[in-house]
Amino acid sequence: MAMTTTLDPAASEAVAGARDLRSQVRGFLAAERSAGSFEPRCDSWMSAPDPAFTRRLAARGWVGMTIPPEYGGHGRTPLERFVVAEELLAAGAPVAAHWIADRQMAPSILRHGSEEQKQRYLPAIARGECFISIGMSEPDSGSDLASVRTRAREVDDGWSLSGTKVWTTGAQFAHAVVLLARTDPGERHEGLSQFLVDLPHPRIAVRPIASIDGEHHFNEVVFDDAVVPVGSLLGDRGHGWRQVTAELAQERSGPERLMSTVPLAEAWIDGTRRGGVDQVARREIGRITAAAWSLRQMSVGVAATLARGSSPDTEAAIVKDLGSQFEQDVVQAARRTAPVGGADFARLLAEGVLHGPAFTLRGGSNEILRSVVARGLGAR
Repeated sequence: MAMTTTLDPAASEAVAGARDLRSQVRGFLAAERSAGSFEPRCDSWMSAPDPAFTRRLAARGWVGMTIPPEYGGHGRTPLERFVVAEELLAAGAPVAAHWIADRQMAPSILRHGSEEQKQRYLPAIARGECFISIGMSEPDSGSDLASVRTRAREVDDGWSLSGTKVWTTGAQFAHAVVLLARTDPGERHEGLSQFLVDLPHPRIAVRPIASIDGEHHFNEVVFDDAVVPVGSLLGDRGHGWRQVTAELAQERSGPERLMSTVPLAEAWIDGTRRGGVDQVARREIGRITAAAWSLRQMSVGVAATLARGSSPDTEAAIVKDLGSQFEQDVVQAARRTAPVGGADFARLLAEGVLHGPAFTLRGGSNEILRSVVARGLGAR
């Protein structure tokens, strides 16, 4: 199995060498914690939106880092963005408001968007003022993303959109949703197109889906003959599936796919140290640390491949599959071996337990990811 992208020494050196940037982010986060602006959370990139925190990050140049300066960004490398993302996730910082827009939709708009779309959305994303959700999954479809029933038909003044999307993260505060819809007949992956749709819209209903912890992260989004302008089409008509799969490489391979429970791991390790020598806990911590380092190297390698302009779909699927299992493993190891901890540990453990079942579903279930890997390796 050729996995050279996961063992890229130059990429690892670039990430390790960004000491000044890492130090700046850590200093910023320490100041934010001291000011009481946030407390660490598990799964913070999905479940802890804080628009004010996002704007403070943006003021430092840490949102829209890879967007070119001509579109309001900072022209930094994907590996520099990786460094910032690692520090934010390790701290459990409240980054969910901008995460999707910054991680995958800004690169997609840059690659596929019209000049008007680039000028309209990219500077606002870099300022921390534009949040975007993704309308992909549909009712009764599970992880079968290609079974799209949402329709887009041409009308005199644009497109009319009809259908329902579910598990749409952050739609309740998003300024736009990127919708995958069928514009033309075709077999499964054919005839699909993407639309960049502004919210709120009078013919689009956003309805909350409560998580097991009672919080509101997900939504059902209903498009009821919602008419949008001609310029809402993102990319080329009928090329939606190809565009979506390129986005999924961005979505599935980042450090968030293995770092959702790092704040819990840190609290677990600190508690174990204070509780004295526990050989079982020490072995578990060593095993978890070794796995985390290996997965990190893989994620860095995929980031380097993306930086070169390639789309490592197979490698990204592997990182997401193994990373989401690792995140759940952290939770179970902490439950098995941690001494009785304080309030922070108990809260983080509860978050990990309640959010853990979603780790292996979002972004594609592990079963779907393994089929992606099998097809990718079979083609090599």
